[in-house]
Amino acid sequence: MEEYRERYRMLGLRIAFYRKKAGLTQEQFADLVGCSMGFLSRIEANNGKKVSGISLPMLFRMADVLDISVCCFLEDSI
Repeated sequence: MEEYRERYRMLGLRIAFYRKKAGLTQEQFADLVGCSMGFLSRIEANNGKKVSGISLPMLFRMADVLDISVCCFLEDSI
């Protein structure tokens, strides 16, 4: 995963962008997608020594809750 560190960081930033755009706090969003706030925080920040990965089912749930296409998380621009 280290070789994709920047991609994971950008994915986390996009998740945070769309979450905030939907007017959700990390706590609210974590509850809606079924993960802990700590996990969501690590995914959105992804700036520590260890890269935090995310499963496809979780990415799909996040997109569903935010009512966006999962592609929005992977595009180069927001």
